[in-house]
Amino acid sequence: MFINEYFHNIDSKGRVIMPSKFREEIGEEFYITKGMDKCLFIYPVSAFIQMTDKLDKLSATKREARAFSRVFFSGASNQEIDKQGRFLIPQSLRKYADIEKEVAIIGVSNRIEIWDKNRWEEYSNDSSLNYDDLADDLSDFIL
Repeated sequence: MFINEYFHNIDSKGRVIMPSKFREEIGEEFYITKGMDKCLFIYPVSAFIQMTDKLDKLSATKREARAFSRVFFSGASNQEIDKQGRFLIPQSLRKYADIEKEVAIIGVSNRIEIWDKNRWEEYSNDSSLNYDDLADDLSDFIL
């Protein structure tokens, strides 16, 4: 399970360090793709396969299913961690997430999210995302 948040800089080639706690669990190979809220999602191979299976079960006659699958898979990239613990964020994904220099790398259960650091700070400090209110809205599912 991925938890916590870390902050790192991207180098001139678009590489960033994978936090050591995440390296232990992600393995040598993983997938990175477009996420929601202008962030990137990183999935271990097993979780990416599970996501693929779920998306394959959606009806191809549903416009939303086709559109989501196109965005999800067209942006996906198979990546590996190098000997220095870094991985590449492809240019197209950096552009999608408005990532330039500093990133927040956060654990979200079965996936990792990569955010532009400033965007993450704005999002996590957003007063409209009151944790208690969110818990109340989701109480049937989480408590």
